[in-house]
Amino acid sequence: MDSSGKPMAMAEGGGADPLRAARDRVAADWQRFVADAISEREVTELVDALVVAIRARAVGGGHPPVTPSPLAHQLLVALRSAHLAALVAPVGEAALANLRGIDSLREELAPNWSERFQERLGGPTGLELIVEVAHDLRSPLTSILFLAETISRGRSGPLTPLQERQMALIYAAAFGLNAVASDVIELVRGGHRLADAERKPFAFSEMLESVHDIVRPLAEEKKLSLSFSGPMGDHRLGHPAALNRVLLNLTTNALKFTTDGGVMVRVEADPAEPERVVCTVEDSGRGIPEAAMAMLFEPFRRRQQISDYSFSGSGLGLSICRKLVEAMGSTLEVATTQGVGTRFSFAVMLPVIDQNVLLPS
Repeated sequence: MDSSGKPMAMAEGGGADPLRAARDRVAADWQRFVADAISEREVTELVDALVVAIRARAVGGGHPPVTPSPLAHQLLVALRSAHLAALVAPVGEAALANLRGIDSLREELAPNWSERFQERLGGPTGLELIVEVAHDLRSPLTSILFLAETISRGRSGPLTPLQERQMALIYAAAFGLNAVASDVIELVRGGHRLADAERKPFAFSEMLESVHDIVRPLAEEKKLSLSFSGPMGDHRLGHPAALNRVLLNLTTNALKFTTDGGVMVRVEADPAEPERVVCTVEDSGRGIPEAAMAMLFEPFRRRQQISDYSFSGSGLGLSICRKLVEAMGSTLEVATTQGVGTRFSFAVMLPVIDQNVLLPS
């Protein structure tokens, strides 16, 4: 009897046949595969076909074809697990040959997964697949961010200065990956829509402090200076989520491409028009090559190596930044000089409000 109380199938020599037992177990458990199967009959027929193909490969005979599919892959994995569970010492050569047959069949099916992925990606649900993958990335990254912040605050015990720095780097890296996933989702869904449909009150000092706290570990790791300055009239009415996203992305990029000197983030009110706020992120990096400027804001551009400048292959961050700035009624400008640095800037209308107005927590 096996662990489920069912009689174990017997091999010709009188011993238990692990592959047959695995076949019976997987076929009996067909409801596990209903997401990719239309009926019990489809599961059992495919299981039987897999068993025939495995046995043929085990003895070095012909190779009966098996059509690659998600169901075939799931059943093959289940067969292998059930086969291993059914083995009883001492393991005979026939059982080992069956395992080799399973692994051989798995290798034959595996190359077709890339073709299936390409088909899905190029099909009508391709964009939906990209969003699903991005969402799957964001879930564990959000957990990493939460844990890193919890540990950094000493809730799991005191940290040494080195550990504090390491946790800050972990947080910054996870935040960067999380931002990429968010960029993918936003771009697929248009990328031009603001998270805040209506303008709301916010404090620039709190926003800049948040951006500073996230990028500070990267600046310290590269031994770069980092300065932030806010506008007169700290409390404003606008789109804080979009502003935060743009400033954070531009500052992170500036630090990435700067090896000496530092990065300056300035937010200044126009003296002649106090509601007009100019946001600038300037670095003392190598500058952007002229050959790269034409595609700077293009998403999913082809990766280029221009001189010693590694031109990113996705371009999602800057593309989203430009779309968000345009959604706020402005234009993202860039000025760069080789060997001197790069400056990104944009101006937005942000009315000053009374600081006693209730700000979001």
